[in-house]
Amino acid sequence: METEQGTVRANGITLAYRAWGPRDAPPVVLLHARGADGGDWTGIAPALAARPRRVYAPDLRGHGRSDWPGGYDYEDMRDDVLAFLGSLGIAPVDVVGHSLGGAVAQLLAQHRPRLVRRLVLEDAPAPIPLDPPRPPAVRPDGDLPYDWAMILATDAQRNAPKPVWWDHMRRLTMPTLLIGGGPASTVPQEHIAALAELIPEARHVTVDAGHLVHEARPEEFLAVVEQFLSSADRTPS
Repeated sequence: METEQGTVRANGITLAYRAWGPRDAPPVVLLHARGADGGDWTGIAPALAARPRRVYAPDLRGHGRSDWPGGYDYEDMRDDVLAFLGSLGIAPVDVVGHSLGGAVAQLLAQHRPRLVRRLVLEDAPAPIPLDPPRPPAVRPDGDLPYDWAMILATDAQRNAPKPVWWDHMRRLTMPTLLIGGGPASTVPQEHIAALAELIPEARHVTVDAGHLVHEARPEEFLAVVEQFLSSADRTPS
């Protein structure tokens, strides 16, 4: 399936994106992990689009072909995605977020629950402080496909997330699927379990693949996600 590419102005910056599938099909938005970009979903998106669906995979700010504005609060990334949906005129949408993309998806679903029809969080961190904290990152040599300032900013937020992010988790009233990567993952799996207990309409499954579930076990990932997304429609309250 051919990959389309485009850009939009959203929240004062330019966001690049990839898209697959018929333009009039139900929309799905895929949000990538830290250090990746929308191309990370190339192995998954065509299968999702074949249902059919219209699949969008933006590059988050500070990544890939999107702008690198220097500010990387999770709320800014949330507002980017919200403006992205508005620029393309797509809503409601199913949202799939991996890792950092899952954290952004959580905030989007809290902030505008009626825009998110179903939510999939792939090995996404819960807003629980890390203990011990993540140590200071060391910049790799050479050019990077992301803004190093983004790494520093997101590390700080991962170590000390805002308490309101946890407090507002019960606003996630849409059907939600949490996919944990099992004991080989870098994300504490007990945090994912705690998040599943808090979200009212949550399902929690584990695919023993480590942090990169959709890359390491694409067939299992797709089977779980397809079953979830194909379930009966439910309008978020």
